[in-house]
Amino acid sequence: MRRTVYNTPILKQILTAVSWVGLKLAGWKLEGQPPVEKKYVLIAVPHTSNWDFPITLAMAFLFKFDIFWMGKDSLFKGAAGPIMRWLGGISVDRSSSNNLVQQTIDAFDQQQELVITIPPEGTRSRVEKWKTGFYYIALGAKVPIALGFLDYKRKVGGFGPTFYPTGNVEADIAEIRKFYKGISGRNEDQCHTD
Repeated sequence: MRRTVYNTPILKQILTAVSWVGLKLAGWKLEGQPPVEKKYVLIAVPHTSNWDFPITLAMAFLFKFDIFWMGKDSLFKGAAGPIMRWLGGISVDRSSSNNLVQQTIDAFDQQQELVITIPPEGTRSRVEKWKTGFYYIALGAKVPIALGFLDYKRKVGGFGPTFYPTGNVEADIAEIRKFYKGISGRNEDQCHTD
């Protein structure tokens, strides 16, 4: 397994303690539990702010799992590249015609443990329709979907129920979206969780 901030000896314990103190001081609480499976797609909804990233990283330390996330390739250029990869980043070339869904399914097939975080909105801006790549990745890799959330109004973050895709994409996504009804992102005007 690749070396990340989550599995770096000594630093892992320090950052877990820092995460606990930081979230406590900021008034955040944890709710729910991650899936029992070792491999799953973690969706992050709503995604409206850059603050979602450090809060999610801190929660990953407290929930005790390594997360990987996909980011546009420009984030990985220059000196920032190794840092972003160490933070669990996977560079994605959005301009490429390669099949990102199949590549991610292949990554799941090659690992015994893997959690990949994907925001279905695909951006921090308001969108009316979710991208469905996360769903097809989970379906193709035969892994569940963890319903991750950050509710800024209640200052609670964590996990909803684990969702197992049936193959009926429209019905499944409608069911998943029901869980997010009423959950508030940092920038509420960009949320579309109803």
